Amino acid sequence: MTDLHWLAATCLMVAFFWLPYVLNRMGVLGILGAMGNPDPNDKPLSKWAARARAAHYNATENLALFAPLVLIANALALSGTMTLLMAQLFFAARLAHFVVYTAGIPVARTLAFAAGWIATLGVAGVILGFLS
Repeated sequence: MTDLHWLAATCLMVAFFWLPYVLNRMGVLGILGAMGNPDPNDKPLSKWAARARAAHYNATENLALFAPLVLIANALALSGTMTLLMAQLFFAARLAHFVVYTAGIPVARTLAFAAGWIATLGVAGVILGFLS
Protein backbone atom coordinates (compact mmCIF):
# COMPACT_ATOMS: atom_id res chain seq x y z
CA MET A 1 0.00 0.00 0.00
CA THR A 2 1.13 3.55 -0.68
CA ASP A 3 0.85 6.62 1.52
CA LEU A 4 -2.30 7.54 -0.43
CA HIS A 5 -3.83 4.14 0.38
CA TRP A 6 -3.04 4.67 4.06
CA LEU A 7 -4.55 8.15 3.88
CA ALA A 8 -7.72 6.70 2.35
CA ALA A 9 -7.82 4.02 5.06
CA THR A 10 -7.42 6.69 7.73
CA CYS A 11 -10.23 8.76 6.23
CA LEU A 12 -12.49 5.71 6.19
CA MET A 13 -11.59 4.82 9.76
CA VAL A 14 -12.28 8.34 11.03
CA ALA A 15 -15.56 8.32 9.10
CA PHE A 16 -16.74 5.54 11.44
CA PHE A 17 -15.57 7.06 14.73
CA TRP A 18 -19.01 8.67 15.23
CA LEU A 19 -20.74 5.30 15.48
CA PRO A 20 -20.05 4.37 19.14
CA TYR A 21 -21.22 7.66 20.62
CA VAL A 22 -24.28 7.85 18.38
CA LEU A 23 -25.25 4.34 19.49
CA ASN A 24 -24.88 5.54 23.08
CA ARG A 25 -27.06 8.55 22.26
CA MET A 26 -29.69 6.15 20.90
CA GLY A 27 -29.48 4.16 24.12
CA VAL A 28 -29.86 7.29 26.24
CA LEU A 29 -32.52 9.13 24.21
CA GLY A 30 -34.08 6.36 22.14
CA ILE A 31 -33.85 6.16 18.37
CA LEU A 32 -36.25 9.02 17.68
CA GLY A 33 -34.63 11.19 20.33
CA ALA A 34 -31.20 10.55 18.86
CA MET A 35 -32.45 11.59 15.42
CA GLY A 36 -33.75 14.90 16.75
CA ASN A 37 -31.79 18.10 17.08
CA PRO A 38 -29.53 18.24 20.14
CA ASP A 39 -31.11 20.03 23.07
CA PRO A 40 -29.24 21.39 26.10
CA ASN A 41 -31.84 19.64 28.26
CA ASP A 42 -31.08 16.19 26.77
CA LYS A 43 -29.68 13.56 29.11
CA PRO A 44 -25.89 13.57 28.74
CA LEU A 45 -23.97 10.85 26.95
CA SER A 46 -22.16 8.27 29.04
CA LYS A 47 -18.68 9.46 30.01
CA TRP A 48 -17.02 7.01 27.62
CA ALA A 49 -19.28 8.18 24.78
CA ALA A 50 -18.46 11.83 25.48
CA ARG A 51 -14.76 10.89 25.29
CA ALA A 52 -15.39 9.00 22.02
CA ARG A 53 -17.04 12.10 20.57
CA ALA A 54 -14.07 14.24 21.66
CA ALA A 55 -11.67 11.69 20.13
CA HIS A 56 -13.65 11.79 16.88
CA TYR A 57 -13.50 15.58 16.76
CA ASN A 58 -9.77 15.46 17.51
CA ALA A 59 -9.18 12.90 14.76
CA THR A 60 -11.08 15.03 12.26
CA GLU A 61 -9.13 18.16 13.22
CA ASN A 62 -5.79 16.36 12.88
CA LEU A 63 -6.76 14.65 9.63
CA ALA A 64 -7.49 18.10 8.20
CA LEU A 65 -3.81 18.93 8.75
CA PHE A 66 -2.31 15.59 7.75
CA ALA A 67 -4.27 14.82 4.57
CA PRO A 68 -3.27 17.93 2.59
CA LEU A 69 0.37 17.32 3.42
CA VAL A 70 0.23 13.78 2.00
CA LEU A 71 -1.54 15.12 -1.09
CA ILE A 72 1.04 17.90 -1.50
CA ALA A 73 3.89 15.40 -1.14
CA ASN A 74 2.34 13.28 -3.88
CA ALA A 75 1.66 16.27 -6.13
CA LEU A 76 5.31 17.29 -5.81
CA ALA A 77 6.47 13.70 -6.49
CA LEU A 78 8.03 13.55 -3.01
CA SER A 79 6.14 10.47 -1.94
CA GLY A 80 8.41 7.66 -0.82
CA THR A 81 9.45 5.50 2.08
CA MET A 82 9.29 8.33 4.62
CA THR A 83 5.80 9.51 3.63
CA LEU A 84 4.63 5.88 3.61
CA LEU A 85 5.99 5.31 7.12
CA MET A 86 4.43 8.56 8.34
CA ALA A 87 1.05 7.62 6.83
CA GLN A 88 1.21 4.22 8.53
CA LEU A 89 2.21 5.86 11.81
CA PHE A 90 -0.62 8.39 11.53
CA PHE A 91 -3.18 5.62 10.94
CA ALA A 92 -1.95 3.59 13.91
CA ALA A 93 -1.66 6.65 16.14
CA ARG A 94 -5.19 7.87 15.37
CA LEU A 95 -6.64 4.39 15.96
CA ALA A 96 -4.76 4.09 19.25
CA HIS A 97 -5.79 7.62 20.25
CA PHE A 98 -9.46 6.87 19.65
CA VAL A 99 -9.34 3.62 21.62
CA VAL A 100 -7.39 4.90 24.63
CA TYR A 101 -9.23 8.24 24.75
CA THR A 102 -12.58 6.44 24.72
CA ALA A 103 -11.31 4.08 27.42
CA GLY A 104 -10.15 7.04 29.53
CA ILE A 105 -6.42 6.24 29.62
CA PRO A 106 -4.83 9.72 29.78
CA VAL A 107 -1.07 9.09 29.38
CA ALA A 108 -1.57 6.64 26.52
CA ARG A 109 -3.91 9.15 24.89
CA THR A 110 -1.23 11.83 24.98
CA LEU A 111 1.42 9.47 23.60
CA ALA A 112 -0.87 8.40 20.75
CA PHE A 113 -1.65 12.03 19.97
CA ALA A 114 2.07 12.85 19.94
CA ALA A 115 2.77 9.98 17.53
CA GLY A 116 0.18 11.36 15.11
CA TRP A 117 1.65 14.84 15.46
CA ILE A 118 5.13 13.47 14.71
CA ALA A 119 3.72 11.80 11.57
CA THR A 120 2.28 15.13 10.45
CA LEU A 121 5.60 16.87 11.07
CA GLY A 122 7.38 14.06 9.23
CA VAL A 123 5.42 14.58 6.02
CA ALA A 124 5.85 18.36 6.33
CA GLY A 125 9.57 17.76 6.79
CA VAL A 126 9.72 15.79 3.53
CA ILE A 127 7.91 18.58 1.67
CA LEU A 128 10.19 21.26 3.11
CA GLY A 129 13.32 19.24 2.40
CA PHE A 130 14.29 18.51 6.01
CA LEU A 131 13.66 14.77 5.64
CA SER A 132 13.84 12.40 2.70
